[in-house]
Amino acid sequence: MKQKIGFLALWTAVAGGLNLVWEIFQLPLYTIYYGTDMQTIAYAIAHCTLGDALIALSSYLFAAAATLSWNWPVDRTARGATVAVTTGLAYTVFSEWLNVSVRGSWAYTPAMPQLFGLGLLPLLQWLVLPLLGLFIFRALERRMIDLNQNRDR
Repeated sequence: MKQKIGFLALWTAVAGGLNLVWEIFQLPLYTIYYGTDMQTIAYAIAHCTLGDALIALSSYLFAAAATLSWNWPVDRTARGATVAVTTGLAYTVFSEWLNVSVRGSWAYTPAMPQLFGLGLLPLLQWLVLPLLGLFIFRALERRMIDLNQNRDR
């Protein structure tokens, strides 16, 4: 059980860090960035990053179920990555549509490239970051295994 929680925590931490950077850089493509105070901008970044971490956590769990492995990033990489990316992307398509087109919770600036009314950067976020996170996860897990083996000697 401890190992499962470790995999989930590592995946979520890596995803959270990557998504924090992404959210900061893409924020100027949303209207909230302009004409609001720093506190509102900081809240938006924190809120979106937390949401991204939850999406990543959910994607990890879906991939674990599909691969029947908690350590799918190492032992069932291709299938797990496919499920994780598809899950994150599907949720993002739904969320962007709902929050931009239906609710009007947020809006894009004219600089945001769009496809069928959806921002391309949020879609790209869920194609690129899970794969980048996968490589980081694998490297960190190998490093932790090496450290544990050295400690046990």
